[in-house]
Amino acid sequence: MQTEHVDVLVVGAGLSGIAAGYHLQARCPDRTYAILEQRDAIGGTWDLFRYPGIRSDSDMFTLGYSFKPWKEKKAIADGPSILRYVRETAAEFGIDQHIRFRTKVESASWSSETATWTVETTDAVTGEPRRYTCGFLFMCAGYYRYEAGYTPELAGRDDFRGEVVHPQRWDESVEHAGKRVIVIGSGATAVTLVPELAKDAAHVTMLQRTPTYIVSVPAVDPIAERIRQLLPERLGHQVTRWKNVFYGMALYHYCRRFPEHARRWIMGQIREELPGVDVDTHFNPPYAPWDQRLCLVPDGDLFEAIRAGRADVVTDHIERFTEKGLRLASGRELEADLIVTATGLQVQFLGGLELEVDGEPVVPSELMNYKGAMFSDVPNLAIALGYTNASWTLKADLACMYVARLLSYMHEHGHRIVTPRVTDPSVEVEPLIDLTSGYFQRVAHLLPKQGSKTPWKLYQNYLLDLLGMRFGKLVDDALEFDRPARPRRTSVARPASIAAE
Repeated sequence: MQTEHVDVLVVGAGLSGIAAGYHLQARCPDRTYAILEQRDAIGGTWDLFRYPGIRSDSDMFTLGYSFKPWKEKKAIADGPSILRYVRETAAEFGIDQHIRFRTKVESASWSSETATWTVETTDAVTGEPRRYTCGFLFMCAGYYRYEAGYTPELAGRDDFRGEVVHPQRWDESVEHAGKRVIVIGSGATAVTLVPELAKDAAHVTMLQRTPTYIVSVPAVDPIAERIRQLLPERLGHQVTRWKNVFYGMALYHYCRRFPEHARRWIMGQIREELPGVDVDTHFNPPYAPWDQRLCLVPDGDLFEAIRAGRADVVTDHIERFTEKGLRLASGRELEADLIVTATGLQVQFLGGLELEVDGEPVVPSELMNYKGAMFSDVPNLAIALGYTNASWTLKADLACMYVARLLSYMHEHGHRIVTPRVTDPSVEVEPLIDLTSGYFQRVAHLLPKQGSKTPWKLYQNYLLDLLGMRFGKLVDDALEFDRPARPRRTSVARPASIAAE
């Protein structure tokens, strides 16, 4: 079997993987690296999803890279523009030359004796096996299954005479023009789909079990446009980026600290947008703002579609499919030609990769997250994950910077192995994610945990992470460095409650 060795192996060629390539080249020019991508194209999420109207749910000044200014006018950008931006970045910095396409990662095993990861892969088309080895493994494969989204079991699906499609499986064969469409769901995908489908569908109904907080924002940021006129490109980009970082943090903490006041503010905005609509029924969730992510709608496009009568919202529970559509718990039947199940994603840790450390299987739920980038007792492995309360790339970019810093430090000091260890018995175990969103709650028991204090705590705070990951000291009591390779030892004071779960 053919084997290729590199110093650093990156898995995934989406937003995070391209950022990883940039920071490795910039900070570790002496290290070789490769990026393994299961699909045959760069872009990750932005290449996978093809449903109408796909767009960012964060502003592009923070969802974009710190090292490459976002130059287009729209702050809330459409999917094709984001995909073009990611691919331009990869080409501009030569990162695309390091990508091995159609490479599906199956498993990875660590040897402390050789200080090496052995990664087994297959060709995503032919199934032909191929092996890679590396000194450091960097997972940039996102957080959900690419093969399929989440669709709840609903009775009578075979009875429906129309078409049913999940947005993750949308392709050019799906026709919606002139049809009656039901979009099941109320999250970011649903509120994106509804106004776009409503442009040429006969009618669109957003059918939800529970409302979501929805906030209208300008598609084009007028302050950012003014900054562009006054400042040089890179400086203007940084000023706008920091403006949006601080605004996002202020909004999040305002919602958390004053939830009822924030609720009234959001509801007031929606009532102005939708006079005559039962806002309390359809837009007032039973949970506090930021218990789940807020949904952004550029220029209030969802509200405009509802005002124009091209779309409406129904809040009810589904009883079953019928020949003509859906029967609801209230007894009402909604008729449709096309039903779109915008019911969420299937969260998947490390892209479904099976891990072994010195012959022992790694159980994700027994791990504790270190600085949002590594895991207890797993040597030479990092992950790029985004924020749940801000733009994905803010945190993913920091993780890439941190890994590059760490590798440089190890090279400078002759270390071959770095392993986070839980040595503080006072660290308490907490869930990894504090959102109540269904797609996280369904798999919470399978995910790693976080700790109650630094460096095991996920603060979801860009400023704290920037200080700690980009400028803070690399060496602390939780990191164990080894110069010679030697057999792995487990954590000294690993919280028993992790192993017990």
